[in-house]
Amino acid sequence: MSNPKPFGVNELREMFLSFFESKGHLRLPSFSLIPQNDASLLLINSGMAPMKPWFTGEQEPPRRRVTTCQKCIRTGDIENIGKTARHGTYFEMLGNFSFGDYFKREAITWCWEFLTSPEWVGLDPNRLYPSIYQDDDEAFEIWNKEIGIPAERIFRFGKADNFWEHGSGPCGPCSEVYYDRGEEYGCGKPGCTVGCDCDRYMEVWNNVFSQFNNDGEGHYTELIQKNIDTGMGLERLACVCQNVNSLFDTDTVMNITNKVSEITGAHYGQSESRDVSLRIITDHIRSATMMICDGVLPSNEGRGYVLRRLLRRAARHGKLLGVNDPFLYRVCDTVIEVNATAYPDLVEKQSYITKVIRVEEENFAKTIDSGLKIFSDMLAQHKAKGETVFSGEDAFKLYDTYGFPIDLTSEMAQDEGLTVDEAGFRAFMEEQKVRARKAREALGDLGWAGIEFGKELPETEFVGYDHNTIDDAKVLAMVVENVQAEEMMSGVEGIVVLDRTPFYAEMGGQVGDHGTITLGEAVFTVHDVQKNKGGKYMHYGKITGGVLKVGDTVTAAIDVERRQAIMRAHSATHLLDAALKKVLGDHVHQAGSLVEPDRIRFDFTHFEGISAEELAQVDKLVNDAILNGYPVITEVLPIEEAKKKGAVAMFGEKYGDVVRVVEMGDFSMEFCGGTHLDNTAKVGTFRIKSEGSVASGVRRIEATVGKLTLETMNHNQQLIFQAAQILKTNPADLVAKLEQQVADLKAARQAIEQYKSKEAAGEADRILFGAHDVGPLKVITATVPDADGNRLRQMGDAIKDKAANVVAVLAAVNGGKITFVAACGKEAVGLGIKAGDIIKQVSAIAGGSGGGKPDSAMGGGKDPLMVDNALAMVDNVVSMKLGL
Repeated sequence: MSNPKPFGVNELREMFLSFFESKGHLRLPSFSLIPQNDASLLLINSGMAPMKPWFTGEQEPPRRRVTTCQKCIRTGDIENIGKTARHGTYFEMLGNFSFGDYFKREAITWCWEFLTSPEWVGLDPNRLYPSIYQDDDEAFEIWNKEIGIPAERIFRFGKADNFWEHGSGPCGPCSEVYYDRGEEYGCGKPGCTVGCDCDRYMEVWNNVFSQFNNDGEGHYTELIQKNIDTGMGLERLACVCQNVNSLFDTDTVMNITNKVSEITGAHYGQSESRDVSLRIITDHIRSATMMICDGVLPSNEGRGYVLRRLLRRAARHGKLLGVNDPFLYRVCDTVIEVNATAYPDLVEKQSYITKVIRVEEENFAKTIDSGLKIFSDMLAQHKAKGETVFSGEDAFKLYDTYGFPIDLTSEMAQDEGLTVDEAGFRAFMEEQKVRARKAREALGDLGWAGIEFGKELPETEFVGYDHNTIDDAKVLAMVVENVQAEEMMSGVEGIVVLDRTPFYAEMGGQVGDHGTITLGEAVFTVHDVQKNKGGKYMHYGKITGGVLKVGDTVTAAIDVERRQAIMRAHSATHLLDAALKKVLGDHVHQAGSLVEPDRIRFDFTHFEGISAEELAQVDKLVNDAILNGYPVITEVLPIEEAKKKGAVAMFGEKYGDVVRVVEMGDFSMEFCGGTHLDNTAKVGTFRIKSEGSVASGVRRIEATVGKLTLETMNHNQQLIFQAAQILKTNPADLVAKLEQQVADLKAARQAIEQYKSKEAAGEADRILFGAHDVGPLKVITATVPDADGNRLRQMGDAIKDKAANVVAVLAAVNGGKITFVAACGKEAVGLGIKAGDIIKQVSAIAGGSGGGKPDSAMGGGKDPLMVDNALAMVDNVVSMKLGL
């Protein structure tokens, strides 16, 4: 048997796509890992998943022959990642697809040509073995009679192996091709052949003949449109060509592992545990890099949780290899480097991807050490009780408080010989979901806004780009108290659906329009507009006169002044987005916004605080763009043409084939369906009100424009005038006047303090006069009326400075609260008398406590009636200390 040519991963990808282009296929780039038309999937997990609407006939494909290399993520076997050389969460699936065009003959012929032709992969035909569905005689005839494979080398397998279906929908038999890697990969058992569980015979190609429709109950009917869905794992083919054991040994993946080894100092073959950690880090950083590039951000739910789980799992294995500082972001650069030719957007977003990973690592580092301590404590408690199961409640606490994914806790527990009660963990998770759902319900919902009712009704036509008022709108439907109605009476609140409307429905962060829908005396006042799943615009409001009926032709008019204010804010949002990119970098992407009349709330990706200088620069750029008076031009373009023009898409957003582009001079060009001004000069003055962090890696700017900014400026100016009037100066001299006032006030306070010090010294002289002897010391106790703690301290300091052999305890009572101060001169301290010891005993008698230094101490008490008793104890305390 001859060995295959050692093609690299990048060579094989390009070779496959070029081959099928030569067969009339349209090459498409990989679809995003975020599903655009399948709510049942968190992440794309197969080559055909993004094309389901083309297979079912719901949508028309761009061509009836298509070829792709699709990025895929599968995490179902995540517990096996690293422990075996087979499993990985990220892989690339090569595919050629036919939508009602060619079928079995062409699919099998081209499969064989690509794998065996010397012009292409050039595998040894004698090492290839096809399999077919047990009843598929047509496929057998093609392999046997047309390709020339002997009957004994064609394997018939049952439904479990060679019939592809996923619930209801298109399905069919499949034909796989296996490659014999040689006896050294085999199990050595007699009869080892295709279908054995060992590593000798590797499946490299799968032709799915989608020719039936399954109704979900096991009934199959022939499809009118027969399709081909071919899948071939790129990494598997690379394993065969490079004659290596696993995907981790292929050229591009090994480059990533080498980088991990360079950083960690760990290398393959040192120990099984180190090999596991190296494989986990390599696999997870590949997945994470690709997911972030496609718009996924770490979070605690959905695909964001999958990403967080992968990054934190990888970070923990870095710690196991002795790396305590963030390092994954450095490996990310290598992932991008080896994949850049196929996925150039990785390079475009490199700084962004790197920052997301680094921030997640840093955030995890802050919690993991304390979390590991908590885990150790929990583990010790379980072991002390002789338990072998780590409780679901503890696992949930680690997840909820410290962000530990359940698989991370399971791994750590397994290392210690325990299993985790995952059912209990899921029960606590479900309780949390129920609490969250009740919280959402308490906030109310949009009722019918999310329901596809009236499917027979057409989508509402939006005419608000060009019209503020129309007088020929037809009432298609009404909703009163969540029930469809035929008419709406005066005083009733409800929803009105029109066939066409100038009202903008809340979308893309822009709030809905307000206005009126009228017919004669009937007036329906609109206070919100939402768009439901079926494309109907839901006008929420209240009828304040007359009666409206389904079928009426009405006048729909928006509140123009409010719309103008909204457009000012929306156009300013585009300018703000562009300015942030210019000042902070291209990694900035919109992460959410709220556009209200003359008010902006803009969330964006950025991973550190913004300096005052940067914020001022952003403010200046936006205002300069406003003053430049850029014309605002909107165009509807094919999406590829819009991208070529340089239009910026919202990160991770779904777009159709045709998009609306809003261009503001050479300053900003974005995809946008919202309403805008015709010139940036009409935005008015832009002012940033606040900036801060709202989530990990996400910051928020709130700003105002137009009339709202003017109102704020006018209000501030009035305050300045009022302040100048009070200070008897003019606004221009206000700062100087305030500085003088502050200086005068400071001088006055200093004078008062000096007076108080002199007064305290004078009071100290008077109190000293009343001192009595206790042995060699002079002891003073006194109650000082109307004194606070500060004054008592000053008096105590003055007394001990005047007499080195003094012991003084002063008290003051204010509002039922007692303050004690003790002061001891140098001689008293030298004889072992300490103010701190005295104050503890004195305060305790009055129901309080205190303490301090040997020469000065302070305390308090709760019982004013005990002040005299407390002071009377001082002589006894001093006498005892002196041994008298």
